[in-house]
Amino acid sequence: MYGGRLFTLRYNSPAAAASIAVYTYSMTLPDHVLIVDDDAEIRALLREYLQKNGYRVSAVADGAGMWAALDKARPDLIVLDLMLPGEDGLTLCRNLRVRSDIPVIMLTARGDETDRVVGLELGADDYIAKPFSPRELLARLKAVLRRSRPEVLTEQLKVGDLSADTGARTASLKGEPIELTGIELDILVALMRRAGRVVPRDALLQEAGRGDVVVGERTVDVHISHLRQKLKDDPPRLIKTVRGIGYVLTKD
Repeated sequence: MYGGRLFTLRYNSPAAAASIAVYTYSMTLPDHVLIVDDDAEIRALLREYLQKNGYRVSAVADGAGMWAALDKARPDLIVLDLMLPGEDGLTLCRNLRVRSDIPVIMLTARGDETDRVVGLELGADDYIAKPFSPRELLARLKAVLRRSRPEVLTEQLKVGDLSADTGARTASLKGEPIELTGIELDILVALMRRAGRVVPRDALLQEAGRGDVVVGERTVDVHISHLRQKLKDDPPRLIKTVRGIGYVLTKD
C-alpha cells in the first residue's frame, strides 16, 4: 500500500560530485492490529495468519500490556478478549472509549447474548464468539476497518437541526458537534438519507456496512439507544420506533 509517509534518498551523481539527485517515494504502512488475549496459542495463531494477509500485528496477554502498547503506537484496530486476568475486556473497552475511538472487535468464549450486547453498549464495533476461524475474524476485521475509513465521496446531509458530513465523518445538532462511533454515525446517516420513512433493522445494518456480518436485531437497538442518548432524544421524538419493523427519523 502506498501514498502516505515520505522517504527521501540522496545520491552523489557520478558525473558531478557537486550535484545531488533526489528521489522521493511514499509508502503507507500496512494496517496495525493489536491482539489482547491471554491464550498464547490464539495470539500466535492470529499473529501468523494476519501477518500472512498483510497486516502488522502486535500481541499482548492482558490489559497492562494493552495500555503499554497503546503508549508506544496507535493501532488501527484492537482484537480484545472478554475474559482476561486483571481488568476484563468489558472494563478495558469502557476505559478505552474514554480516550480513543480505535475500532474494537471483542472476542468472547461465552455465547450469552447479554455479554455481546454489553460489549456493544460499551463501544465495541463488533464481536465474535469462540471458537472461531481466523478466516472469519479476518472478514470481520476488514469490515470494521472499511467502516472506519472516511468515505471518498462527501455528502452533506441536513434534517431539521441535525447535520452530517459523510466525508469528514462528523455530525452535529443545532451546530454543536456530536461524538459518535463509526457505526452510530453510519446508522444515523442511513436514517437521515431516508428521513420521514421507516427503515427496517436489516436495511440499517446493510446501509451501515454490516451486511456481511451476522448479527441480531438487538445490535441495531443498542446503537439506536446510544444515538438517542447523544442526541438527548428522551423521550424519543427524533428517532421513533416502529414496532416490529425498524426506525424512522422525523423531519421536524
